[in-house]
Amino acid sequence: MTHHLTVFARAGCHLCDDMVLELQRLKPALGFEYCVRDVDDDPVLVSQYGERVPVLVAGDTELCSYFLDEQGLREYFLPS
Repeated sequence: MTHHLTVFARAGCHLCDDMVLELQRLKPALGFEYCVRDVDDDPVLVSQYGERVPVLVAGDTELCSYFLDEQGLREYFLPS
């Protein structure tokens, strides 16, 4: 089963770009798919996240914000 992640981000955000690059690097090893949603495309997302981007979620579970928590992501996919 492939897990799907969503990155809530905005254009021109260097932290968002960094998180996406890190996800791209980890994708082959952890076997997930992800999409990037621009919060500025949806007023509900703007009110939900405001300036707090990027935010990485799996379903309803928020995994991290601002910076990728690689250890937390690995533990999410490969629990001990």
